Amino acid sequence: MKKYPIRCPVTAFLRVIDGHWKPLLLWHLQTKPLRFKEVLSRLPDISTRVLTEQLNEMEEDKLIIRRAYNETPPRVEYELTDYGSTLLPGLALLRDWGLQYLKENKHVLHPDSEWNQKIVEG
Repeated sequence: MKKYPIRCPVTAFLRVIDGHWKPLLLWHLQTKPLRFKEVLSRLPDISTRVLTEQLNEMEEDKLIIRRAYNETPPRVEYELTDYGSTLLPGLALLRDWGLQYLKENKHVLHPDSEWNQKIVEG
């Protein structure tokens, strides 16, 4: 992916969370470390290749820590760093905006989304 020069703070934010999956990964990692398979189960539409790429980029950006345990079978966990958790308030604002958008545009939401019931009740 081509990286353009950063010319403003918003561009810096967007570069770090670039892509469809990184905001979701940050959101799911906010409460506890997760193993690779746990992340896959929470994001059923992501491929293992893309998940690996996204996790590697997030580790390079110091948003998450990858911990590999010397066990059999091997165990790897991904955990949000303190630095990565500073993005959560911004993601909460985006989630709130997106929820309002979905309430007004229910037709764009995937039928299997966990948010269907929340929007209907809301």
